[in-house]
Amino acid sequence: MTNFTNIRKLTRIILFLLLPISVNAQTNNDPWLVKANSIDPSNYYGETVANGMIGIVSSAEPFKTKDVVLNGAFDLYGRGRVSNILKSFNFLNMYLEVNGSRIENFNQVTNMQQTLDMKHGNLNTKLDYQDKASISYTYYALRQLPYCGLVDVVITAKKDIEITAASVMEAPDMLKDVQNYYNEIDRPHVKISLLTSQAKSPTGKLILASSTSFMFDEEHGQEPAIIHEMWDNNMHLAKFKKKIKAGESYHYTIVGSSITSAHHDDPLNEAERLTIFAKLEGHDRLLKFHNEAWDKLWESDIQIEGDPQTQQEVHSMMYHLYAFARAGTAYSLSPMGLSGLGYNGHAFWDTELWMYPAMLMLHPDIAKSLIQYRFDRLKEAKHNAFSHGYKGAMFPWESAMSGNEETPVWALSGPFEHHITADIGIAAWNYYAVTQDKQWLREVGWPLLKETADFWASRVERNGVGNFAIKNVVAADEWAENVDNNAFTNAAAKANLNDAVKAAKILEITPDDDWALVAKNIPILKFESGVTKEHATYKGEDIKQADVNLLAYPLHEVSDPELIGKDLDYYQQRVGDGPAMTDAIFAILHVRLGNPDKGLSSFKQGYRPNKRPPFGVLAETATGNNPYFATGAGGMIQAMLSGFGGLEITDTGIKQLPVKLPGSWKSLTIKGIGVSKETYQVK
Repeated sequence: MTNFTNIRKLTRIILFLLLPISVNAQTNNDPWLVKANSIDPSNYYGETVANGMIGIVSSAEPFKTKDVVLNGAFDLYGRGRVSNILKSFNFLNMYLEVNGSRIENFNQVTNMQQTLDMKHGNLNTKLDYQDKASISYTYYALRQLPYCGLVDVVITAKKDIEITAASVMEAPDMLKDVQNYYNEIDRPHVKISLLTSQAKSPTGKLILASSTSFMFDEEHGQEPAIIHEMWDNNMHLAKFKKKIKAGESYHYTIVGSSITSAHHDDPLNEAERLTIFAKLEGHDRLLKFHNEAWDKLWESDIQIEGDPQTQQEVHSMMYHLYAFARAGTAYSLSPMGLSGLGYNGHAFWDTELWMYPAMLMLHPDIAKSLIQYRFDRLKEAKHNAFSHGYKGAMFPWESAMSGNEETPVWALSGPFEHHITADIGIAAWNYYAVTQDKQWLREVGWPLLKETADFWASRVERNGVGNFAIKNVVAADEWAENVDNNAFTNAAAKANLNDAVKAAKILEITPDDDWALVAKNIPILKFESGVTKEHATYKGEDIKQADVNLLAYPLHEVSDPELIGKDLDYYQQRVGDGPAMTDAIFAILHVRLGNPDKGLSSFKQGYRPNKRPPFGVLAETATGNNPYFATGAGGMIQAMLSGFGGLEITDTGIKQLPVKLPGSWKSLTIKGIGVSKETYQVK
């Protein structure tokens, strides 16, 4: 290795060792609560509460949210001349005045702390304002209502005070032609005030709309009067005044919705309808159903006895995967989930290879939605193959709503990183393997497997028996561009072809004989030492991320423990400051080779240097600052399930391999696995 490589690896180790200092706000090891007790606005990376459709990102500024991100809503703007996921209105922003003085920034408050409740998907902020009041507010992206969120506010007076509380609707800069509305619906038993805005997306392709309303504990007729104020085109608000006596607490709620014409053909009216529905459900019912929905998700859980810090961190990873995905949507998972605009919100192999396998074991219903996203875009993938001179379906490296290629032109992964097609085919087979749902296989899985297999049969170059090749690809190790016979690409193509043959036989369809022939003749290159060669011209240089080691897990192309160990020893020392999920593969392989303590070391090094204050949200790399990196979380949860837990997806379902735990752990319990919600233990 070069001196530069040694320095880089030393940097990763130093970051790993210094982590308890850099994320010092995380001092508790509660399995369900992440507490930020020391907040520095200049070094603050927000936490996300999300329900698979709406992502609400926290802020260090009192009563503010940083962003509201909507799943499934894309338009052309920003980076790379390609579609970008859209921010929606900040529909749960607020302000508060106490005795006529507005609380506008962090420096005006004391004792501010924020707590993420992972078990029930909410984020609470507590703070004191001078000697006048203590304030608590909690954000929810309501799990049972995909387009709705609320913020719950409690103000406890230390002295007699008068408050002015406002619900503020703000449009992000990228939206245009903003229109603001205020309406009141008065019924004998309830008064509904609606603060509503709509706007066009940057090109005018989509209409976005959001609406909010106050909820009070008082009886109708005793509620405070609502005043509407228009500030400018991008902001308006509704507010009320209330006197609170010393020692008393006052509670109110803002509930709202956000939806676009990508989800509904009448977003303006639908946003108001959904807000009215939520308001009339009432505060207690909304939170009851929200909590029950999260309780249902957590019936699938990973429980570590003997390592409370890792337990909390694993729950954080699972929480983010659960928060960013939703059954029944047919939407995919972006590398950054719903935490912001990272990677334009696009879907990559990050979904099928890194996040999907964990979700498939924990929640097959969510995994079904993820693979449905690809099936719904099969037509576009077939046209992409046609455009490049191939048969079958060639899925885009970056995908948004249309299913067409969305990779910026300057990135060669768009036209050349073809393993994504195999990743999707393998994911389709794995869904059948876990669920044994033959009807799904016939209707959804088989078309995906057939078309992806046809792609590889046309993609290979045939130079005689035993001398096939897949040339000119970007490898899974993306630093290797336009190389021939990349190890992962070739092995994934083989797996895709073999899975298609198996599916055909189950469905009593005659498979194309060419599939098995091509699979048999795709080469996996080796060095003289027996180490798998990453590609035809590979000479031992550093790599960005896992490639060869994926042949042992999840592909099982390399199955001899001695060869797995050789590949692991060779490539683990060559990984640069790449994305977090690579260490998850190292962890799995160490555990399966009988070295669980080495596995635990790789596991922790894969994410702890990437944690950012004050919640420990994961960045993509040890030196990057673009959280939350859901791909890394997916890899680490695979390490828990398929490494330390020994779980294996086989053609006939999920099985458990014999594995040993790290010496510091007492037991590992994995609950709610697969369709039948099985429990597995390792002691």
